[in-house]
Amino acid sequence: MPAPGAPAPTPGRPPELLRPAGGITLRRRSPAQSLALNAAVRADLDHLRPWLEWAAEPPTAARTAELTEAGMAAWEAGTDFIYLVGLDAEPGRVIGSFGLHRRIGPGALEIGYWVGTDHVGRGIATAAARALTAAAFALPGIHRVEIHCDPANTASAAVARRLGFCLDRTVDAPVRAPGETGRKQIWVQECRPARWRPAR
Repeated sequence: MPAPGAPAPTPGRPPELLRPAGGITLRRRSPAQSLALNAAVRADLDHLRPWLEWAAEPPTAARTAELTEAGMAAWEAGTDFIYLVGLDAEPGRVIGSFGLHRRIGPGALEIGYWVGTDHVGRGIATAAARALTAAAFALPGIHRVEIHCDPANTASAAVARRLGFCLDRTVDAPVRAPGETGRKQIWVQECRPARWRPAR
C-alpha cells in the first residue's frame, strides 16, 4: 500500500524507448546516462533556473546519480516515468528530460519537461510531449493528461497549445523559482472513448 499522501501507482508501464519524429529518442533514465545528464543540466542552469526549483544550484555528479536511482525506483513503483531526450545524430548526448508523473490524482498523469537552450524552437518539446501523451493514454486507467506551467513560461504553454491541450484553469501556486509569478496554468487533454455504433 502506498504511504498516506503518496501517488497511487499506475497499472502497467509505458515503453522504455520512444522514437518521435524529428530524429530524437526518449529513453528511460538510467545510470548509464547519469554523467551526460549532469553535464547537460550544469550547462543549462541559467536557462532552467527561472522555472525549476531544483536548478538553483549546480548538481554534483553524485547527486545526479542519486536522483537517477530514485527515478528508477519510482518507475518500478509506477509513480513516475522519467525519460532523457537525445538526438539520433549524437548518441550519448542528453539534450533534455521529460516525465510522466502520477501526482495529480486518479486516472491522470502530468507531463513535465525541459529542453536545453541550444535545442529550443526546433519542435523537440512538442514532438516528445506528443509521444508521451500517446504513451500515457495507452496505459490502463489513464483518461486525462495535464501540463502545468507558470503563465510567464510562454514557451511551455505554447507546447500544450500546439498539442491541443485546453487551458482548464489558472490557480494560485507557491513561488519556488525566480521566474514564477505565483500563478499556475493547468492545461488538460482528455481521452474520450470512441462512440459505440451498431454493426451493419
